[in-house]
Amino acid sequence: MSYSRADRVGDLIRKEIADILLHGDVRDPRVGFVTITTVKMSKDLKHAKVYFSIIGSREEMEESVKGLMSASGYIRRRLAKTLDLKTIPSIRFLFDDSIEYSSHIADVIKEING
Repeated sequence: MSYSRADRVGDLIRKEIADILLHGDVRDPRVGFVTITTVKMSKDLKHAKVYFSIIGSREEMEESVKGLMSASGYIRRRLAKTLDLKTIPSIRFLFDDSIEYSSHIADVIKEING
């Protein structure tokens, strides 16, 4: 399996965004306890889909999306300062439900096993 440039840039952007959120640089209270799980880059590196997870209700997830989208301009500017990229990609935040799904599967297996 090859590790493409888009994959490497996506990993770098994931680490940088996680660092920005961890250090409280985004002051929007809607963002809360968000974990950046994956970043999928387009092949031309102009677009990034940033997947995140959050522990909480559907309403809290929707508020987090709104908070992250409102902070996306600030996050892009911070990425421009720290990353040595020709162009900083547009950012789209999407909820990653894989953790929620795997928790559901674990509950189903527990129920089956009694």
